[in-house]
Amino acid sequence: MLTVFEKSIGKPPQELSLPLAGSSGLKNTRQEIAEIFRSWRSDSTFYNFRNGNFLALSREDQNPVHPRSIVVMDDIFCIFSGVLDNTCDLRRYYGLSRQATEAMIIIEAYKVLRDRAPYPPDQVIKELEGKFAFILFDSKASVLLLARDRDGSVQLHWGTAADGSLVCSDNPNLISAACGKCYTPFPPGCIFMSGTGLICFDHPLHKVRAIAREDDEGNTGAVIFQVDLFTRFPSIPRTGSAANWAGATAVEGE
Repeated sequence: MLTVFEKSIGKPPQELSLPLAGSSGLKNTRQEIAEIFRSWRSDSTFYNFRNGNFLALSREDQNPVHPRSIVVMDDIFCIFSGVLDNTCDLRRYYGLSRQATEAMIIIEAYKVLRDRAPYPPDQVIKELEGKFAFILFDSKASVLLLARDRDGSVQLHWGTAADGSLVCSDNPNLISAACGKCYTPFPPGCIFMSGTGLICFDHPLHKVRAIAREDDEGNTGAVIFQVDLFTRFPSIPRTGSAANWAGATAVEGE
């Protein structure tokens, strides 16, 4: 799977571009990345949006234990990879039929998050049990939501394109070809929501920090994101404006 969204929608952490500083690392435009994916996956299906943003899905070489699927409901697109262990419980909780797939459950969970704002996103996503990664895009609201299970059982990587667009894929070779050095694994147990930032859904009051790895010459060769269990945000009552929650959960690069 592959998604590319312009900077104004994806709002990627600026630390994702650190490996490019002082180097000539190869990065591609959104159009070039789409062509790379088409050349690698001839069976791919594209879902195109305004300004060159897109989602793409291929079932070639997919892990049978972690199948990929896509669902489109009410202008909300969700690519899901993996399996939820508590599907039956979630169907009952959200009032869905027995035929509802994991991707349908994710869309319904997102609707609850959206319609009950400022309901904190960690309260919704932490109820998911299993091995999964998903990418959801609300095309009406231009909201992007990413998440990965606690153990990082399903691959998900993110990086930046030449114009600062956010690129996400479950294929490390593909995202390396698209983003050069400017990519890294999406942190397990975390969610990223455009306009809100990167948080750990089990430790939402702890910062998720970007840690740069430098070579012998002091150049940043890679960046990883980890939960800082020694630093907490001030406790905020779960009432008030959405802006308060956005300020409480946004990732900070230091």
